[in-house]
Amino acid sequence: MAATLGSRTVRKNHRKRFNKVVLQKIVPPLVALAIFLVIWQLLCLNPNFKLPGPIETFSETWDPFIIHPFFDNGESDKGLGWQILSSLGRVGLGFSLAAIVGIVLGILIGANKLIYNAVDPIFQVLRTVPPLAWLPISLAAFQQANPSAIFVIFITSIWPILINTTVGVQQIPQDYINVARVLRLKGAKYFLKVVFPATVPYIFTGLRIGIGLSWLAIVAAEMLVGGVGIGSFIWDAYNTSTETNLSEIILALIYVGLVGLMLDRLVAFIASKVVAE
Repeated sequence: MAATLGSRTVRKNHRKRFNKVVLQKIVPPLVALAIFLVIWQLLCLNPNFKLPGPIETFSETWDPFIIHPFFDNGESDKGLGWQILSSLGRVGLGFSLAAIVGIVLGILIGANKLIYNAVDPIFQVLRTVPPLAWLPISLAAFQQANPSAIFVIFITSIWPILINTTVGVQQIPQDYINVARVLRLKGAKYFLKVVFPATVPYIFTGLRIGIGLSWLAIVAAEMLVGGVGIGSFIWDAYNTSTETNLSEIILALIYVGLVGLMLDRLVAFIASKVVAE
C-alpha cells in the first residue's frame, strides 16, 4: 500500500514538473510565434508591402524546398538540406581549427604576462576587423573559394575563444596555484588538475560566442564566393528575384536561424555537462 502511494506521488510530481515546463518554456514561445505570424500576415494585406506573407511563403516553398529538402539537380541546384550541410561542413572545419588554436594560444598567453602584454594590442586591433574584410585577403592567399570561406570562419571565431581562454587562465585563484606548487604539480598534471578545471567555463563561453560568429560569417562569405551553401542559395535567389524567390529567401532565413539556434544550444549543452563534471 505504501509503495503504491509512493509511486502515485512520484508520478504526480513528474506530471507537475512536466506541466510547469510546458507552461513556462513551450507555451510562451508558441504564443509569441503565433502573434508574430498574425502581424506579418496582416501587414501583407497592405498592397505597398512587397514581401510575401507566411501563408504565401509556405505554399510557394512547400514543394520542393520543404517536403524534398535533399533534392539534387546537379551543380548548385540542390535542396536546402544539402545547402545547409555544405555550410555546416565549412563551419565545422573552420570552427574546429579556431577552437584548437584559440585554446592553446589562450593558455600560453594567459600564463605568461610578458607575452600577453606584447600581443594583446595586436589582437585587440585584429578582432575588430569585420569578417568579410578578410575575404579578399583569403582569396588572394588561397586562390580558391572553399579554403577562403573556411579561413574567414577561422579568423572570425578565433578571437572570442582566444580572449576568453586567456582571461580564464589569468583568473585562476592564487590559492589553486599555491596548492599546485605544494603538491609539485607540473606539466600535464598541472594543466589537467588546475588550469583546465578553472578555465573551462571561460573556454565554453568563448566557444559559444565563436560558433554563433562562425555561422554568421559563413552565410555572408558564401554570398560572395558562390558554390553550394545556404549563403550562396540566398544570394542566387536574390539575383533572380521574383515573388517566388522572395519566399525561398525567407524560408532559407528561417532555416539559418533554426540551425544557428541548434548550434548554440549544442555548445551550451556540452558546456553544462563538462562544467558540471
